[in-house]
Amino acid sequence: MNFWLAPLHGITYYNFRNCFIKHFHGIDYAIAPFIAAQSKETINPKKLRDLFPENNTELHIIPQIMGNKPNEVKETIDVLHEVFGYKQFNWNIGCPMNPIVRKKRGCGVMPFPDLIEETVNEVCGKTVAQFSLKMRLGLHSQKEGLEILQRMNPYPIDFLCIHPRLGIQHYEGNVNLDVFEIFYQATHHTLVYSGDINDVSFFLHLQQRFPKIENWMLGRGLLQNPFLAEQIAGALHTTSEQNRFMDFYHDYSEIILALYGEKIALSSLKELWHYFAAFWKLTPEELQKILRINDYGVFNNSCADI
Repeated sequence: MNFWLAPLHGITYYNFRNCFIKHFHGIDYAIAPFIAAQSKETINPKKLRDLFPENNTELHIIPQIMGNKPNEVKETIDVLHEVFGYKQFNWNIGCPMNPIVRKKRGCGVMPFPDLIEETVNEVCGKTVAQFSLKMRLGLHSQKEGLEILQRMNPYPIDFLCIHPRLGIQHYEGNVNLDVFEIFYQATHHTLVYSGDINDVSFFLHLQQRFPKIENWMLGRGLLQNPFLAEQIAGALHTTSEQNRFMDFYHDYSEIILALYGEKIALSSLKELWHYFAAFWKLTPEELQKILRINDYGVFNNSCADI
């Protein structure tokens, strides 16, 4: 049983990943937040600090690529392999955000199975990459996702990471486990389940319903409860969870303050507290009171006093 840290754009970069696994246990792999696919001559590896091998010595990570041109996806993989030595790559065809979808990227690619197959064929036929897809049930219909599964069956796909919602749902409503079960039965590829694992009881329900799945992705649920992977594994600790949380928070806030300064650090921490509020059981009013603070020192002191 393996647990994966989801790629949350704007949050789960290497500084967060490294600090998180220093303080919390149970995460085995991570997919890095996406980078845009580019032609070989336009890629500047020096700007891809999140993927520098020296920044990722503590956790096995897989670079994620966002794009819709087969040659650019392939050439980006070539550069990341040649410069950094990566051998595993993930293609994001599941992001549901409207600006991404409108550009026929992320989940916006899913209605175009010919393009998806052309891209997979380009990568599998012309690179040494272990290539995987992160997808949804479809953009508008589950038929889109099932078509993709059928197209992928002949290819040596590393794994399929599937979120059981349609793209048009974004993150609204419940995950559709009945449709996911159809997908589960329709592919021979390794599956990574991703979606709404927010507590131990739901995970156990998923594990019982889908016994062949050994890889589970934790995203928003892990930010809302950083101990989730440990709790699923049944780990027990003598140190209080609140103290461990604040040790992590102190370390991470100091890291991003040193890197980015107070203004950007404050913005980043406020974004995280939308999730952390669940761990501390803050009411909406208590959270808004914190988020209205615009001084970094006052903000962090208020967080420490929760």
